[in-house]
Amino acid sequence: MSSTHAPAATSRREQILKEAARLFAERGFHGVGVDEIGAAVGISGPGLYRHFAGKDAMLAELLVGISERLLEGGRIRAASGGDRPAAVLDALIEGHIDFALDDRPLITVHDRELDRLREADRKRVRRLQREYVELWVQVVREVYPACTEADARASVHAVFGLLNSTPHLSRPGALPGRTEMSELLHRLAKGAFAAVGADEGTSGSASGRACGGAGVPGGLSAPSDASGQSH
Repeated sequence: MSSTHAPAATSRREQILKEAARLFAERGFHGVGVDEIGAAVGISGPGLYRHFAGKDAMLAELLVGISERLLEGGRIRAASGGDRPAAVLDALIEGHIDFALDDRPLITVHDRELDRLREADRKRVRRLQREYVELWVQVVREVYPACTEADARASVHAVFGLLNSTPHLSRPGALPGRTEMSELLHRLAKGAFAAVGADEGTSGSASGRACGGAGVPGGLSAPSDASGQSH
């Protein structure tokens, strides 16, 4: 989620959101006051109201915003992969890993605080998330043509659960370096999708039978040079 040469107002707004996400993740939405968020960015609590109507507005922008960025980034990666679905899947994985490693507080805030959003914002988040999932499902089925839609969707949700586990490994020293962790998560995600694509001879599971015959494409069995952009 990096930007360059951003206007000062945008930079301060993003700084406020980053600190709000961190504090919400650490103490919970109701455990953080506007004054504390202001202090974290070096301005008075009331000064925050020049940027946001209040904590509810910050929470909505955090959760709606990351859902929008994930979907937009996914669409860009899908479009850039052309007719190479295995490369697209690699790029989608890389993009989500960037999110999982760089925006860990947002994962925690989403899990704990989504229900605090206004109904309209909550529905918007859910709609964006469904579109993001279906984007992945389509790509998985292109990589593994024999895979059923239900199995592809289940595998996508399972991989999201794997990648989004990073906040639970936030204790100092629990994670390897960022590069090493990114590579590890990528191998794990690719392995999970490869298991979905395994033929009946290597898997007796429902997923193995449903996706049998697809094999493991070279794009998933070896490192890919497809690169994802940060959200």
